[in-house]
Amino acid sequence: MNAFRVLGVDPGIARLGYGVVDVEGSSLRCVTYGCIETRAQTPLPVRLQTIFRELTDLIQRHSPAVMAVEELFFNRNTTTAFTVGQARGVALLSAAEQSLAIAEYTPMQVKQAVTGYGRADKQQIQQMVKLLLNLVELPKPDDAADALAIAITHGHSAPIERLEVRETNRTTGWNWERRTRR
Repeated sequence: MNAFRVLGVDPGIARLGYGVVDVEGSSLRCVTYGCIETRAQTPLPVRLQTIFRELTDLIQRHSPAVMAVEELFFNRNTTTAFTVGQARGVALLSAAEQSLAIAEYTPMQVKQAVTGYGRADKQQIQQMVKLLLNLVELPKPDDAADALAIAITHGHSAPIERLEVRETNRTTGWNWERRTRR
């Protein structure tokens, strides 16, 4: 059975949620979770630098195999979307700098994977994260719970993705498939 560690990230500029989860088969174990917070009065470049440094430190400390990140979905405030997009970019850069694989999931995919319902609310997600990770209490704040949910989503999806890769690489052993001549 292949065990691996996932770092889930819920991007944000004021508060970036993170959750580290160990996955072994269908077993999930929470390693740590929390938030990287930056102050509104701080200039944007410094806020992004703080996120980059703290996320890089987290990656080096916990050695995940993959970073699972939520894709952005905004239908109202474009200003918020741009700054959250910048924080998301910094998170992806941090993963790339540490040679981490990256997986991306939409909010609906995360809700579906964790609760079985693509329109679940925050409370339902927190309850299922608590249950799936066998936590004593609900993970708080919401950003950290969301990051754990993203890590859980990858934990559930990764074995299926590996099966799909194996299936597409199979051959029957015929010489013409190997492109050899006899």
